Order: sequence, then structure tokens, then C-alpha cells
Amino acid sequence: QVQLAESGGGLVQAGGSLRLSCVVSGSFFWINAMGWYRQAPGKQRELVASITRSGATNYGDTVKGRFTICRDNAKNKVYLQMNSLKTEDTAVYYCHADISGTNSGDYWGQGTQVTVSS
Repeated sequence: QVQLAESGGGLVQAGGSLRLSCVVSGSFFWINAMGWYRQAPGKQRELVASITRSGATNYGDTVKGRFTICRDNAKNKVYLQMNSLKTEDTAVYYCHADISGTNSGDYWGQGTQVTVSS
């Protein structure tokens, strides 16, 4: 089995910063792309940012220039640095990993709440 565990969510004022972390554990051979998605109440889950194993990144239009994704392949971790947070960034943030080899497939974390107050 493969597990993803997020940490780092919380309450922050608009204009502030937060850093999310996600670690992948369990039995697997290879992690391909990793990413962060979010879902606000009444809205569909959307891509925040993704990163390939080689480090190529992709960002949702609403977070470009404010959020930065990076990963540590040796530690099976992915991070999301969120700066200049806005109230509309409030959502549950989910970590995602695309696994190859043993237990291959798409895996999701349980989600971490990010709340930005005005």
C-alpha cells in the first residue's frame, strides 16, 4: 500500500504565507509526477501545482507568481510554498502522487485545511 500524509495547513491572514508538506510512504517503486490540488466548498477540485520527477513544474493560473512547488526525491516529499495568500485561496488542499511499479496508480492524501482570513 501507499500512503500520503500532508501537513502545514492552518489559519493565516490575507497577505501571509504558509508551507505545505506531503510525504509518500509504503511499498512502491517509483514516484512520477507529484502535485497539489484544492477544493473549496461548492467548487470542483482544481490543480494548484504539479511537478515531474525531473523538476518541471506547472501552476494553476490563479496561483502563478505566488506559489512555488518543489520536491525532494530522496525523501519522497513534495512541498508547496504559498505566499501573498488571498481569501479565495481558502480550501482543502490535497497532495497527489502518480506511482509506478509496485502498487502503481494515483494516490491522494487526506487533505489539509487552509483558511485565509481578511
